[in-house]
Amino acid sequence: MRDVILGVNDGLVSIFLLVVGVVGGGVSSEVVLLAALSGAFAGSVSMAAGEYMATKSQEEAIDGELALEREHFKYYKQRELEELREYLDAIGLGPVATEAVVESAAADDEVLLELMKAFEFAVIDEGRRNPIFAMLMSGLLFLAGSVPSIAPFIFISDPDEALVVAAIGAAVGLFVVGVAKTRLTRRNPVLSGVENVAVAGVGAVLSYLIGLGYDSFIS
Repeated sequence: MRDVILGVNDGLVSIFLLVVGVVGGGVSSEVVLLAALSGAFAGSVSMAAGEYMATKSQEEAIDGELALEREHFKYYKQRELEELREYLDAIGLGPVATEAVVESAAADDEVLLELMKAFEFAVIDEGRRNPIFAMLMSGLLFLAGSVPSIAPFIFISDPDEALVVAAIGAAVGLFVVGVAKTRLTRRNPVLSGVENVAVAGVGAVLSYLIGLGYDSFIS
């Protein structure tokens, strides 16, 4: 869901604002299409590269911390067990249950590592991300989000008419993403969808004004 919201939403917003600004500059549909395709490709590569580097760095940092934690188990195990007691006390586990967990962790470093991963680093294996998968998801989802803003300029020669169709497609996509987000946030889906469209709408107005200003300046 994180990838969908980030990738698709970014593609919807950024490419729509791009075509709005270019149309405002008074150019043909062919020029808008070229700009939109270039922007979609550049944005997709940028998103993919950024996600890959961020995810890879995060995973490498986690692996480094876990390797250091294993070293701590060798030389400072009692201190680590005392930290575990503090974490268990903080979540309200009773003294008897706490000591049972600590005793199990003291007997098995793998159990201790799993507990410290969760408590100290807020990491669970199921939540870790593969950098390659994250890269592909971000890039492809960005491209998917750019389609509603690009497609009309392929089939419609009048840029203003194509922009209207693109606006409708982008608005529908943004509304759907806003609604989908509420699966996690538990907010009102209609309000969330409208909010997502409104934010992009404000950006679109500013982008169009920039395009008009540029057209007036060079005319």
